[in-house]
Amino acid sequence: MPRILLSLVLFTTLVFTQITPAFALPTLEEAMKDRVLGKASAPITIIEYSSLTCPHCMAFHRDILPDIKMHYIDTGKVKLIYRDFPLGGLAMAAAMMARCAQPERYFGILEMLFRNQRAWAGSKDPMTSLTRIGRLAGLSDKDVQACMQNKILWKTIQKRADNAGKKHKINATPSFVIDGETIAGVESFETFKKIFDALLAKKK
Repeated sequence: MPRILLSLVLFTTLVFTQITPAFALPTLEEAMKDRVLGKASAPITIIEYSSLTCPHCMAFHRDILPDIKMHYIDTGKVKLIYRDFPLGGLAMAAAMMARCAQPERYFGILEMLFRNQRAWAGSKDPMTSLTRIGRLAGLSDKDVQACMQNKILWKTIQKRADNAGKKHKINATPSFVIDGETIAGVESFETFKKIFDALLAKKK
């Protein structure tokens, strides 16, 4: 079995409990709803702007986000909103595919895309690799193709990224907006911890 397929299959057993049958693709409104980790009532909001082909974004999801999730998101102190800021056509294709997956599987497919980034993004045929990942997330090959050919979805994601660039001065990934303040680049968990703890102290 090719290494990329073996890696995807093994990781999928950890992310998804079962493969669901094909389902209707979401409407544009459903696809573009914010994808949120954490409780709606969390006192701190962090908005992450990432590109799925960005190595630094991969490092954040692999090395830093698990600690943030354990200590702040799962404890109800922070909620994270993920927003697309695709750098290039391949990153856009991956973002579109993820948006077409069922909402409850969104962060699972992001995890797969980031953890296997080098394999699919560096593949000789990245679109085939993306389609394979889509299958594991419950999308049929036709679903993936239809999703990637959706020009309105493409324009909507791009417009939202452009607006974020202007509003929050986002020009690199990953960038984070924490309670309105923009922080660019990959920071250590300790840096995030200091920011969160200081904000939480002010909110008491």
